[in-house]
Amino acid sequence: MEARAVARYIRLSPLKTRQVADLVRGKNIKEAKGILRYVNKRSAPVIDKLLQSAVANAEHNYDMDTEELFIAEIKVDEGPTMKRMRPRAYGRADVKRRRTSHITIVLKEKEVK
Repeated sequence: MEARAVARYIRLSPLKTRQVADLVRGKNIKEAKGILRYVNKRSAPVIDKLLQSAVANAEHNYDMDTEELFIAEIKVDEGPTMKRMRPRAYGRADVKRRRTSHITIVLKEKEVK
């Protein structure tokens, strides 16, 4: 049994968001929240909020024990890129790429032996 939460079209670069996602992959919920609290990256609060949503989904929809949950899978996919123009010298223009991310978190319960 697994619970999931998905955040789409988040205005963060997928490359930078993956750095934070790699820190919490495989960790239990309490440990992951502790890590996300002290990571100095823009994506940390977004991933923390999504983690809270996944925990709420597990508790409400599947009656899972929140103490036994861990992050089984976290993936950051690339969303659509918004293209913006920046004026340059001599009437030219450069393209600025505003990247977006789709973040997915899957939680599972640890098997009790």
